[in-house]
Amino acid sequence: MSGRAKKTVGLVGAPFSKGQPKGGVEEGPIYMRRAGLIEKLKELEYDVEDFGDLHFPELPNDEPFQNVKNPRAVGQATEKVANTVADVKKAGRVCLTLGGDHSLAVGTIAGHAKVHPDLCVVWVDAHADINTPSTSPSGNLHGQPVSFLIKELQNKVPDIPGFSWVRPCLSAKDIVYIGLRDVDPGEHLILKTLGIKAYSMSDVDRLTINKVMDETIKYLVGKQSRPIHLSFDIDGLDPSVAPATGTPVPGGLTYREGMYITEQVYKTGLLSAVDMMEVNPSRGETEKDTQLTVNTALNMILSCFGKAREGFHASTLYLSDIS
Repeated sequence: MSGRAKKTVGLVGAPFSKGQPKGGVEEGPIYMRRAGLIEKLKELEYDVEDFGDLHFPELPNDEPFQNVKNPRAVGQATEKVANTVADVKKAGRVCLTLGGDHSLAVGTIAGHAKVHPDLCVVWVDAHADINTPSTSPSGNLHGQPVSFLIKELQNKVPDIPGFSWVRPCLSAKDIVYIGLRDVDPGEHLILKTLGIKAYSMSDVDRLTINKVMDETIKYLVGKQSRPIHLSFDIDGLDPSVAPATGTPVPGGLTYREGMYITEQVYKTGLLSAVDMMEVNPSRGETEKDTQLTVNTALNMILSCFGKAREGFHASTLYLSDIS
């Protein structure tokens, strides 16, 4: 990603909402596009290929499996996302997926892993999203994607209609959480039992975001350089900067902490895929709330791709150009 190498992005829109009950999250991609995402990426000197917004047909008779809601719709949607993400990665582009709800991460990470099986994941979220079907209080699949992906949990995940295509692709040591503050009891047990590295907001307050990111990057890519997948749920940020989302939780990451996370991931030169999930324009109480959330999401994405807060793009200036 550094120097004068060609910088390429593949953009995938995933307007999907069936992993949770609140309508509107399927409008996330169109709002982020309208805010000028592609133009702004091009300003950062990226070659952007737009793979369009995927189409997710309505599935009749999608009965719950045990307490799991919309299993076939979510299974089919995540498979479609996985195939598209794999195409983007085969083309050698950084994959940027716009959600949609966070159940889609089953697809984004599984598709990424088809091409780069050695990937690791930075998961920014108020929630751990690692419930299994038996621990989930709600049955909503946006609270369960990680459980489908972790190898050590496969004896806890039953055969759910629609998910026969999924192959677990992460070990417990391949993921780090940042921003947790609303974790279900079953999830606490899973995180503790598997020894998954997770920074709650208490940890962020205690250590500072600088230390959290130092430790995260050292832990995931300190010994071996490997592709990083950043899965960013906008509700990881505090509702004061991202109110238009389905399950906001007070006391979240500040705008500055979010920017610092994305800047540090970019600086590794290893960022291979980004998810921006759970932007729900209809959950803003006012148009201002919606605009604020979309702009926040947009700025987090651009920071992932090197937009510096100093006001210039670091890799556009070379000593040779000014000497």
